[in-house]
Amino acid sequence: MKNKFSCWLFLTAGLFFASQHSFAQQPLKPGFDVKEYREFIQCDEYLYASDSSRQYYPLPAGFVKYYESPEVGLYNKITFWVKNNNTALICIRGTVAQSNSWLENFYSAMIPATGALQTTDSTTFNYKLAKDSLAYVHVGWTLGLSFLAPIAVKEINELYAKGVRNFIIAGHSQGGALSFLMRSYLQYSNDIPKDIFIKTYSSAPPKPGNLNYAYDFDNMNNGGWAFRIASTMDWVPETPMSVQTVHDMNELNPIIHKNMMTGRQSFFQKLAVNYAYGRMSNASRKTMKRYQKYLGKYVYKQIRKALLQFVQPKYATSNNYMTAGSPIILVPDERYTKIFPQDPKMIFVNHSYNAYKYLLQLNFPGQ
Repeated sequence: MKNKFSCWLFLTAGLFFASQHSFAQQPLKPGFDVKEYREFIQCDEYLYASDSSRQYYPLPAGFVKYYESPEVGLYNKITFWVKNNNTALICIRGTVAQSNSWLENFYSAMIPATGALQTTDSTTFNYKLAKDSLAYVHVGWTLGLSFLAPIAVKEINELYAKGVRNFIIAGHSQGGALSFLMRSYLQYSNDIPKDIFIKTYSSAPPKPGNLNYAYDFDNMNNGGWAFRIASTMDWVPETPMSVQTVHDMNELNPIIHKNMMTGRQSFFQKLAVNYAYGRMSNASRKTMKRYQKYLGKYVYKQIRKALLQFVQPKYATSNNYMTAGSPIILVPDERYTKIFPQDPKMIFVNHSYNAYKYLLQLNFPGQ
């Protein structure tokens, strides 16, 4: 509360100064801004550094911590920073060294992008993350969102009342996946003002949902309002593993309607095509069902030990995970592997902030 009150005084004084000098708050500009992304990394590193090492992680100029949530759900956390009195940076924490935090990632069956999760006997999280009824999202991260979204809505409205109109959502790793879903949730929420600017930086994010969800997210952010920053050496953006079946495709296609392709063929040619089609289709369908069994129902049983009243949702018949957001691809040079040795015992070496900061400077020199 003390930090929040101090920030409130700072914010109020800044907005008063702005009004007295007759200049309006500048809206966020579209497009990937290296400085904005770097500022997010600095704030996140500062927040989670130990007290003794924070001197090595200075905050970027003009930033004040406004609000830090407690740990909620499966060790999720969200923090609000205010920059120069007019822009709020919403940082969503990634995975931490707790088994339940990892379970949120492994809980990767899909659920519809519009629906409800009953998290306790008395709490139901109603959400809409896409318009398309065929859009599906990761159940574990939607569960994480169910605890973070009400906090975000409250703080956004509070900052809006104090004159803030610019909001940047950002997160690294699991936080990057949650930043996708948070942006979608706010887009379709009726509980926040509509005359605000929202920009999203998903750093080293896993894939948040299926192709229909990605289409919706990218269309929502057309014009340079949401970015996926990924290193070509990082394995995390390649997850979760994806399985595409013929039913993940649009209805009007020649693969589902295979008779369109075999109409003029002989009986034996049709037989061969149908046999091959059945083998391929059945294999992908069986794999998808195994994913539902182990990464849905089995992981749910483990999560239920932490969230005793969480009711298992009905899973979608899909595991067709896709990336979302305008891609900012960070490509290494010859020196990279010398600085970051590719040791199998260090599986997160390419996923670290240090690796991403190096690649950011390499790919965007002088910015």
